Amino acid sequence: MTNDYGQPVGAAIENWRPPSLPDAVALQGRFCRLEPLDPALHAPALWQAWQMPDPAIANDHEAKARWTYLGGRRFDDEAGCRRWLETMTAGNDPRCYAIIDPADDRAVGMATYLRIVPTDGSLEIGHLSFSPRMARTPISSEALMLMIRYAFELGYRRVEWKCDALNAPSRRAAERLGFRFEGLFRQHRVVNGRNRDTAWFSIIDEEWPAIRRCHEQWLSAENFDIDGRQRRSLSNMTAELTRAER
Repeated sequence: MTNDYGQPVGAAIENWRPPSLPDAVALQGRFCRLEPLDPALHAPALWQAWQMPDPAIANDHEAKARWTYLGGRRFDDEAGCRRWLETMTAGNDPRCYAIIDPADDRAVGMATYLRIVPTDGSLEIGHLSFSPRMARTPISSEALMLMIRYAFELGYRRVEWKCDALNAPSRRAAERLGFRFEGLFRQHRVVNGRNRDTAWFSIIDEEWPAIRRCHEQWLSAENFDIDGRQRRSLSNMTAELTRAER
């Protein structure tokens, strides 16, 4: 496509209307619920969940390592946790959500939308602070699926995922959910006096219907056995999409 001057330009977006900011609404799933994060309500449970021992982690010093790729943990007690959450929820960007385990209706982690740009129809999912209680459970995946789905339901064209290029678990999680690797921003940030290269991933609206079907198939009751083990992995489902497009 070219303009009146013969220059190549991007395709026109018919009837484009910027979406609204994500609302302070609860997002209900099968394995978890996301609700707008309220420091007064959620800080005690989150502090407790983030302090829970993980069989793979030997002590508190190593437990704090879970926060390395978020720039380090900003608090050392429940009062500090609440103050940090109050800072995080002071505005509309980031828009923070508490991840609730319906087994006892307690917060077990948090996730946010950030860098929300309605005029371009783009936002990012980040500040993922999952507790050991979420590890190796469907809650971790479904919480992110709910956020991706809600963003596209609002009319966003692009959902982004960015992480430290050395954060291998985050990169695997992005690809497992259907995000596509876009490239590396070299020397993107300085974090705690160290260089950070940032890996960029995205899902765009034209890819979303096929990815949504993968998410729905993975979440279906038929995909889990009586002990809650998945029959078919989400990684295999989304990898098949990528292979089919080559």
